[in-house]
Formats: sequence, C-alpha cells, structure tokens
Amino acid sequence: MTNQQEIIAQINQLLEKDIRPRIQMDGGDISLQKFENGVVYVQLHGACVGCPISQMTLKMGVEALLKQHIKEVVRVEQVIE
Repeated sequence: MTNQQEIIAQINQLLEKDIRPRIQMDGGDISLQKFENGVVYVQLHGACVGCPISQMTLKMGVEALLKQHIKEVVRVEQVIE
C-alpha cells in the first residue's frame, strides 16, 4: 500500500468512526471524494446541503479532527455538484 493509499484509508476510518455518525445525527451525511496535495475533498449530503453552519462544521469539526490525527492533511474543502 502506498503512502497515499494509507492516508486515504486513515481519512476514511476517521470519517466512518467519528465524523459521519455525528453528522448523521443531524440528518446529514459526508463522503470523501478525493485526497490531493494535502487537501481532503468531501461532499455533504442530506440536511447538510445548504445548511448555514455547514462551513463551520467542515472547518471547526471535520478539518480540525482530520488535521489532529493525520499530519498530511492541510485543509478540507467541500465539493459541490
């Protein structure tokens, strides 16, 4: 497994174990789209789409947790389709 694959596996583990359950409690969801150059790209679903505090959730919640546990993570960005 390459370093990139290991980082993606760590991101997915944190998303599944810690982050998604919290977001799902509020009627939303989150999925990893890609990890590139230190940036984690995620897509929000459900109640999170269009929620006024979703950016705060991403920066103060998701980004802070990922950066705390995975040193290669620089920031988190939302993918909007």
